[in-house]
Amino acid sequence: MSSAPYRRIEESFAKQSMMTTLDARLAALAEGRAEIQAPILPGSRQQHGYAHAGLTFAIGDSAAGYAALTTMPDDHEVLTAEMKINLLAPGAGDMLIARGRVIKPGRRLVVVQADVFARSGESERHIALLTGTMIPMPLG
Repeated sequence: MSSAPYRRIEESFAKQSMMTTLDARLAALAEGRAEIQAPILPGSRQQHGYAHAGLTFAIGDSAAGYAALTTMPDDHEVLTAEMKINLLAPGAGDMLIARGRVIKPGRRLVVVQADVFARSGESERHIALLTGTMIPMPLG
């Protein structure tokens, strides 16, 4: 994906061993937005064969966090202060797609949301909504 304005975000994502374990990829970035995709692997399913809520939460939280980071100066990072998830439907399909967005940017708090969809073929089903708060952190 590599784009100059978001190179630091791509490098940050590449350092996340959890995302590597989940075979997730950073699929899109824009100001106040981020998309992460992850296949529903055999090791990330729950007992009924659906995507585990842990996978749903992990990529939703990261998509929301990276959406927040697109609004920060280069010398800042973000940390999740709190994140709520509403599971709307089972994660049935081949892949999960998390689309994070900034609701309200700020110097002290950034309010974010992420929608997570399960993709099966060309069809997407909305399976989760996450709402949370990120804290900007100066580096160094």
